[in-house]
Amino acid sequence: QVQLQESGGGLVQAGGSLRLSCAASGGVDRIRTMGWYRQAPGLQRELVATVTIGGDANYADSVKGRFTISRDNAKSTIYLQMNTLRPEDTAVYFCKCEAAGSFWPYWGQGTQVTVSS
Repeated sequence: QVQLQESGGGLVQAGGSLRLSCAASGGVDRIRTMGWYRQAPGLQRELVATVTIGGDANYADSVKGRFTISRDNAKSTIYLQMNTLRPEDTAVYFCKCEAAGSFWPYWGQGTQVTVSS
């Protein structure tokens, strides 16, 4: 059973930066693609960025050029460096991973990111 634990959220002013971390435990050798998603109040959860085992990254258009996803396979951890934050980036950010042998993905509990104008 894979478990994901996010950290690094908080309150920041517009234009500021935050770095999120997501550490995986339990069955980490089965983990494949990992990523970040976010959900703002009243809206659906949306993709922010994903990264494969090999380090290939994919980003939502809204965060390209501002956010960077990275992965440390030795630590079973991914990071999301968020720069030039905007009030519309305010959301709960969730970590997700896909694992071999598991039909359903695994999700973390989420971490709140609030950007004030």
